Amino acid sequence: MASAPAPVEDTLVSGYRRLASQAEHRRIDLELRALDIFFVLLFGLVLAPVALVIAAIVRVTSGKPVLYRGERVGRRGRFFRMLKFRTLRPGAEERIGQYLGEELVRRTDAELTRVGRWLKASQLDEIPQLWNVLSGDMSFVGPRPIRPRFFAELAHDLPAYWQRLVVPPGLTGFAQVRRGYETSMAEKLSHDLEWVADRSVRLYLRTLAVTAVRVLGQSLGRRP
Repeated sequence: MASAPAPVEDTLVSGYRRLASQAEHRRIDLELRALDIFFVLLFGLVLAPVALVIAAIVRVTSGKPVLYRGERVGRRGRFFRMLKFRTLRPGAEERIGQYLGEELVRRTDAELTRVGRWLKASQLDEIPQLWNVLSGDMSFVGPRPIRPRFFAELAHDLPAYWQRLVVPPGLTGFAQVRRGYETSMAEKLSHDLEWVADRSVRLYLRTLAVTAVRVLGQSLGRRP
């Protein structure tokens, strides 16, 4: 009996996986990985009590599951499960998963729980992604991870999109600190490719610093 054909997005990502694997890999990648491990251990110790409190609040206020686990495309086209504290109402993924861009932002905002709205604004919902960084699926700085389906669509429209697979996806990145969610995908890609080309310890630390300032401002401006 013949096996079912692979989804289109899986086939497309597999095709680009070879290109990403053949791309130039630099010594800087080892240095950035060392920084990732250092910061994830540092922040993990500091944020562990906060994570436990958030998990309890999410469980009490909106039930299970406490964590969101979403499939994403990682470095060299490898799929992984990205973790977050759940910020949306139960079943929201099925209702909004087909959308992208501004429409996704609008529908996501409508699905946020009260606690989830604050978690998202403060980006505390992303604390569980420290595990993704520790496991090597993500970095602190890089292109934001994307669903396989949307990768297939964007790679079709933007031929250079596969180059994002050369580096690990990040908790934050150039596109996030320079522009908002409403920025076009083509413009976000240009910032992502700038990171791929120019990545360095200096840019890594500067991006983390700018992100920290922005997150602090957002979290002080909103309360659950």
